[in-house]
Parts: sequence; C-alpha cells; structure tokens
Amino acid sequence: MSTSSSHAEKDLDLANADRGVWLVKVPKYIASKWEKAPGSIEVAKLRITKHFKQKAEVTLKLSEAVLALKEPGEHDIPKQHKLDVTTVIQQTLGVFSHLTPNNNSDAIVPETEKLFMEGKIVQKLECRPHADNTYMKLKLESIKKASIPQRQVQQLQRAVQNFKPVSDHKHNIEYAEKKKAEGKKMRDDKDVVLDMLFAAFEKHQYYNIKDLVKITRQPVVYLKEILNEVCNYNLKNPHRNMWELKPEYRHYKNDKLTNTEMNKNNDSD
Repeated sequence: MSTSSSHAEKDLDLANADRGVWLVKVPKYIASKWEKAPGSIEVAKLRITKHFKQKAEVTLKLSEAVLALKEPGEHDIPKQHKLDVTTVIQQTLGVFSHLTPNNNSDAIVPETEKLFMEGKIVQKLECRPHADNTYMKLKLESIKKASIPQRQVQQLQRAVQNFKPVSDHKHNIEYAEKKKAEGKKMRDDKDVVLDMLFAAFEKHQYYNIKDLVKITRQPVVYLKEILNEVCNYNLKNPHRNMWELKPEYRHYKNDKLTNTEMNKNNDSD
C-alpha cells in the first residue's frame, strides 16, 4: 500500500558506487583560499610516498597561485602540509552530487533533477601544517584576534544622554495610586475580624493567607495572631499551606443537617 510523501521520488545514478574516495579535512585558511581561487588554476599538489613495510606518507603542497591570493595586510599561510590517514572500517559513508535543471533552458524535453553517488569513502585524511615560522605567526595572530573583547571601554569627551530623566517611573506611580485607592490597612477590632473570618469559612473550608488578607483587609501579622487562635494551619497535602477552622469553631451546613436528623430520630424514639 503506497502512502503519500512530501518528497518526490528521484532516480539515483550508482555507476560510481564502487569507487573509493577520500574525505579530507583541511584548515579554514586553506578552504578560504580555495573558495577564492578561479577554476582555471592549480591549487595544490598531493604526493604519496610509500615506504617498505610502513604506512604511506601523504603530503600536500599549496601552489604559488593560491599563496598569491592574499588580501592587503593578510599574513602568509603555510605551504607544506601533512595528511594523517585513517581507514574507515565500521562506518558506511558516501559522497553524493545533485544536479539541478536549468529553468532558462529552451530544450523540448524538460530536464529533471539528478542524483549521483560519486563513491564510497574508504579513508579519512586530516590536513596538518608543519610547525614552521609561518604557521607560528599565523597561529599567534589568530590567538590575538580571539583575545580581543567584543565590548570595549571608551572614554567620552562629552555626556551622551539618550533618554529624558523622569522624577518617578510609571510603575511606581501606578503602585502608589493603587495603594492610595485601597487605603492603609488599619487594625479593626478583634471581634469584627472574627466575624469576617467566620463568614468567609461558611463559604469555603480552606483559605490561604493571601485570600484572607483580601477579605479582611488586615495587616498580615495581626491577622495571623487571630488565625492562630481559631484556625489550624495545614502542613500536609492535599491542603498544604492553607488555613481551616478548628473543630470547635466549625458550623457547616452538613453538621447542622446531621444534628437536625439526630433530633428527629430522638423525637421518634
């Protein structure tokens, strides 16, 4: 059963699938030079020296044309490099190329996208420069550039003022107006506070301290003194950090119904 896919099917050319290729990692300064180089010049020469019963030695020598591609003030780069070879055994890596059609073509038969497998990676090579004076100067320059901080302190000759100073900020003014509208919390009589608390606990069994402060409009310290007399503070779930009336102060509707039913039962007896 076929399923719809967002990717269109394309043919893959496997004519060069058995060809062994190298995966070479070069320093950034070589890659930038090769990107600037035109396609008509020689960029480097690769030399493989085989020794009896020893590993082959691979070296890379940059061409004079590439070394001449230098910006004003740019330092010289090393010319001689050594390639460390590693054989790929436990991985299957390949090189692919993608050919896109030319939309401006006047061909009768339209061209289609083509995918090619250029070969299978059999060895990895890492390019390392010789530690000569040229490389040491290049490395020193890169270290100096990396050590320059992104932000620097500058001495200003005159004051720079990008904003207009205000006597007070907007959020402070809004907070002051809100406090003024609510009024200062004054300590009410204890009996008045108890009446408000009992009325609140008739609606709900549990309250946190913030809700009780809003209901009674009393200072937190004063309110907690009264709560400690008539309420219990829960330290365990599911009503952790909430207040409830002590059993001797509870008068809920369920309790009243239970007492009424008990009186009826006593009368019937």
